[in-house]
Amino acid sequence: MSVMENEASHMAGEQKTKGGGMVRWTPAAFIAVVIGVVVANGWHEYLSFQALKDNYADLAAFVDARYWTAIGLFAALYILVTATSLPGATIMTLTGGLLFGTLAGTVTVVISATIGATIIFLIAKTSLGAALRNQAKGFIAKLEDGFQDNAFSYMLILRLVPLFPFVVVNIAPALIGVRLRTFAPATFIGIIPGTFAYVSAGEGLGAVIASGGEVPLSGLLTQPTVLVPIVALSVLAFVPILYKAVRGRGARGES
Repeated sequence: MSVMENEASHMAGEQKTKGGGMVRWTPAAFIAVVIGVVVANGWHEYLSFQALKDNYADLAAFVDARYWTAIGLFAALYILVTATSLPGATIMTLTGGLLFGTLAGTVTVVISATIGATIIFLIAKTSLGAALRNQAKGFIAKLEDGFQDNAFSYMLILRLVPLFPFVVVNIAPALIGVRLRTFAPATFIGIIPGTFAYVSAGEGLGAVIASGGEVPLSGLLTQPTVLVPIVALSVLAFVPILYKAVRGRGARGES
């Protein structure tokens, strides 16, 4: 191969690497742009209880007139909020119950939250993986052992029991190497109890808004009707981890 051919091959390789890098960083850049636009225009301020009270009549009228369109728009907005990690997921979950009722609201929120969480998980796994992993070595080390024991059960526990913020549990598993086929189902199942609790509370917000009251969120997840199912599911999720640990000790004792 001639010198010119070698140079051409080298240049083509560099262009391919640069092109691949640009593609890899595109999702993260898009998320950053969306966050910047939302914050710059103050749109995130609409994700508040006050904004919900001010616009409730118009929102309810729109849902009555165009139910499925409203659900589609709500789901798209919820996915966007989750994928960009913007504050406001709690008020949106309450809004889901207020506008669509407990059943439809829970289904819509769980599906939307899972999709949004999966998007940021994939972005962290590809675009931002190396950079975030270097910045969070100590924190990742604390979680890594749990995921190595039983990734699905540990992921389920982290979703059922809010030990860490939702966005942290979206990103940390990606940095540890958890697979999508583990992350997505565990997220979907694990967020159902908490989502149901907030959506159920949201369904009764109409009367609260009409009276000008505030939403009693404090202590919501500590109510027995909510706490018992979460604890039960958490225990079930922990069983495989405990079984593996006991079995491992037994095997070492026999050797």
